[in-house]
Amino acid sequence: MNHREGNGAATYPSATLAFAVAIVGKLGNNQPMTDSAPSRDAYPHFLTIPTRWKDNDIYGHVNNVEYYSYFDTVINQYLITAGGLDIQAGETIGVCAESHCSFLAAIAFPDAVEAGLRVGHLGNSSVRYEIGLFNSAGEPLAEGWFVHVFVDRTDRRPAGVPDPIRTALESLEVQS
Repeated sequence: MNHREGNGAATYPSATLAFAVAIVGKLGNNQPMTDSAPSRDAYPHFLTIPTRWKDNDIYGHVNNVEYYSYFDTVINQYLITAGGLDIQAGETIGVCAESHCSFLAAIAFPDAVEAGLRVGHLGNSSVRYEIGLFNSAGEPLAEGWFVHVFVDRTDRRPAGVPDPIRTALESLEVQS
């Protein structure tokens, strides 16, 4: 089955979309993760991400869309290095079902972003990552979440979280 339309937009079987909507309903509540700014010690994994000159916008700070790129970077770096995700040929891939970002402070090039990662919920075929972005002084820049639904690469139908990835993600789980 081809999952691409002529305009390049990904399309998925209706069962996959219904499943993703159901997962989002369970995992995402459009509420902040905490009532206060996140703390660095709440995240078991960190990645330093350098900002780039092109990340700045006309207002002199990193544009908001780049924060989502930092989320994606810390997640996928962890999945590849700790979980063995094969982004080129693996049978199972993660597709984004939902993402959210609460902006707390600005950052600008050439500052680096410290991206913290934890797992708020790990299901059979989905995971809700929780991300905190901090400056080099440890001050919070943003917090958010990102829900992956794992699907078969070919037919885009829900698949279980692969065992090596599940093991890696379990080490990042936080208790609610």
